[in-house]
Amino acid sequence: MEGKEPKVGAAPPPAGASSAKVGADSDAPADHHHVVDLVDDAAKAPVNVPFLLEFTDLTYAVKPRGRIPFLPRGGLEKTLLDSVSGAAREGEILAVLGASGSGKSTLIDALANRIAKESLRGSVTLNGEQIDGRRPAVPHAHRPRDADVRRRVPAPRSMSRARKESRVQALIDQLGLRRAADTIIGDEGHRGVSGGERRRVSIGIDIVHDPMVLFLDEPTSGLDSSSALMVVQVLQRIAQSGSIVAMSIHQPSYRILGLLDRIMFLSRGRGVYYGPVDGLYPFFSEFGSPVPDNENPVEFALDLIHELERSADPAGRNALIEFNESWQKSEKSKSTSPATSALQMPLKDAIRASISRGKLVSGSETTSESDTSASPVQTYANPFWVEMAVLTRRGFTNTRRMPELLAIRVGTVMVTGFILATIFWRLDDSPKGVQERLGFFAMGMSTMFYTCSDALPVFLQERYIYMRETAHNAYRRVSYVVSNAIVGFPPLIILSIAFALTTFFAIGLSGGFPAFLYFTLMILASFWAGSGFVTFLSGIVKQVILGYTIVVAILAYFLLFSGYFINRDRIPHYWIWFHYLSLIKYAYEGVLQNEFGGSSGAAKCFVRGVQMFDGTPVGDMPYSAQLKVLSVMSEALGRNLTDATCITNGPEVLRQQAVTDLSKWDCLWITVAWGFLFRILFYIALQLGSRNKRK
Repeated sequence: MEGKEPKVGAAPPPAGASSAKVGADSDAPADHHHVVDLVDDAAKAPVNVPFLLEFTDLTYAVKPRGRIPFLPRGGLEKTLLDSVSGAAREGEILAVLGASGSGKSTLIDALANRIAKESLRGSVTLNGEQIDGRRPAVPHAHRPRDADVRRRVPAPRSMSRARKESRVQALIDQLGLRRAADTIIGDEGHRGVSGGERRRVSIGIDIVHDPMVLFLDEPTSGLDSSSALMVVQVLQRIAQSGSIVAMSIHQPSYRILGLLDRIMFLSRGRGVYYGPVDGLYPFFSEFGSPVPDNENPVEFALDLIHELERSADPAGRNALIEFNESWQKSEKSKSTSPATSALQMPLKDAIRASISRGKLVSGSETTSESDTSASPVQTYANPFWVEMAVLTRRGFTNTRRMPELLAIRVGTVMVTGFILATIFWRLDDSPKGVQERLGFFAMGMSTMFYTCSDALPVFLQERYIYMRETAHNAYRRVSYVVSNAIVGFPPLIILSIAFALTTFFAIGLSGGFPAFLYFTLMILASFWAGSGFVTFLSGIVKQVILGYTIVVAILAYFLLFSGYFINRDRIPHYWIWFHYLSLIKYAYEGVLQNEFGGSSGAAKCFVRGVQMFDGTPVGDMPYSAQLKVLSVMSEALGRNLTDATCITNGPEVLRQQAVTDLSKWDCLWITVAWGFLFRILFYIALQLGSRNKRK
C-alpha cells in the first residue's frame, strides 16, 4: 500500500506465495500436502478502496466487584482505557503491545464491540461510519485469549464444497496442523491435540471464514518461536487479501516484528506510542531516550515503559504520554496519503468492492447490484434450517463419540428402577397396597426429574463456545435451542422405555398394555419437562455447583407441593399457586389416573369389608368383633355390608387424594407443554443473558 514505511526484521513472503516456509515445529511440523494459497486470485488484484478502522478517545472504567455476590459493585473506579486513539488499515497488521495489565485485551475487546455501549466512551468507526452493537457493520471475527476451539459453523452457501475444502486444507498446512488433522481436540478429560496445536486450531477457525476485520488477543501466546512466526505469517496473508488485522501480542520476536505494519504501546490504559516499528527510533530519540544500536526497539520500549511505570515519580510516565500526544499531532499534520479521499466511500460500497475482489462474505450472493439501499452483507450466512441441520449433526456426532455417557445414564435409571421394583414387588389390592402405590408413583416420578440434572453442565461447559460463535452471528440462537432439544430427545426415549420395562410389570400395575404405553409416555414427558427445566436453569446460572443446588432445592419444593404429602384441598390458599407450578404434580396425578381411573380402576377393589378398620382401634380387635361392628354399621346405614363388600375402588382412591380436576391426558399434555415452555424460556435467557460483552 502507499505510504508504508520500511519495516524491521525479515522481509515478508511475497503476496502470491502459496505457503510459508518455516522452521521446525515442536507440536507438528509443516507438511504441505495441499499447496493452496489462502489469498484468492480475485483478492490479489490491487486494492483501490481500503477499509479504515479508526478509534478515537476510547475510555473504559470499571468498579471493583463486591465480595458478596449479587450486591452492587463498590469502591473507586479503575480506568482500563484512557483516551486511546489510533487506526487499523486494510492490508496491514496492527499489534497492541504493553506489559500485563496495560489494557491490551481491553482495547481489542473495545474494537471488536465486546464492551457494552453504555460503558465505553469514545468512538469506533469503519470508513467513517459508527460501529454499534445492533448489527456488525462488516463481517468480522474475534478470538479471545482464553478461547476454546469453537465448533464447526456453516460457511456461505454460495461457496462451493471444493473451494471450502481447498481453503481448509491450505490452512491446515500453513498452520502446521497436518499431522493432527484427524485428531480430536479433546478436553480436560479426553486427551487430544497439544496445547500449541489447540491454539493454532482456534486461530484457524476464525480466519478460515476470511473475515474483513479480524481481532485476536495474544494469538502467539504459548507457542514456540517457529509456530508463532507461522501464525503471524498466515495473518499477514489474511491482511494482504483485503482484511484488517488487529491483535495484541506480549513480546514479539525480531522476525515477527518484520511482519507488523503498525504497533501501539499502552501503559496502564494510556497510549504511549502509535505508528510503524521503524518510527520507534526517531520517537525515542526526540523523547531523549534513543534506542541503542543493535537492540530490538520493541524490547527497549517495553523496558523503558516498565521502568517509568515502576518509578515512584509519575512525572516520567506522564512526560512520555504528553510527548506521544504531541508526536501524534505532528505526524498527523505531516500525513499526505493519497488514499485518504478514497476512504470517504460509504461502507456498503466498500464492502461490495471487497466482495467483487473475492471476499467470502456470507449472503453476498443474494444482493442485487442495482439494489443500492440493501446491505451487501446478510446477518447470518445460512437460513435457519441449514443452521439447525449442521448443529444437530454436530450434536449427534459428539454424542456418538461418547457412548459411555448414555450407558451411564441408562444404567443409573435401570438401577433405580430395579431398586424400586424390588421394594414394591407385586403390590396387592389392599389399603396398604394403595399407600405403597402412592409412594412408588411419587418416588418414581420425582426420580425422573432429579435424573435430568445431568443436563445442567452440558450448556455450562460450552457456554463460552456458544457465546463466541453467536457473537459474530455464526448462527441464530433459536437454531441452537432447537438443535439442542432434538439431539437430547432420543436418549430420553431410551431412558423412558428402560425405566418402564423395569418397574411396570414387576410392581404389578394394572391396565395391561394400554396402561403400560401411557406410563411410558408420561415418563418420557417427565424427562422432557425435567431436561427443559434444567436446560433453562443452565442458561441463567453460570456455575455448576450453584446450578445443582438450585435444581435440587426447586425439585424438592415441587415434590412437596405435588399432592403426595398433602392433598390439593388441604394446601393453604396462599400456597396453592405453587401446587399448580409443580412439574411433579402433573406427572404424579397422571400415573395415578392411569392406575386408579377408568374402567380398570373402577373394577378393582382396594378396601373390602373389615379392611376399612385397618389403622384404627377396631382393626386391633378380633376378627369376629370386627364383623359385629360391621353388622351394626349395616343396620345403621340401611345397607348390607359384609366382609366381601367393596368399600373403596379406584375412583374413590382418586377422590380421597383430590386427584379429580384433570384427566390423565390433560396431565400428559401439560407436562409436555412445560418442556416446550422451558425451552422457550431458555431461548429468552440466551437472548438476554448471554451477551459476550463487558459491562
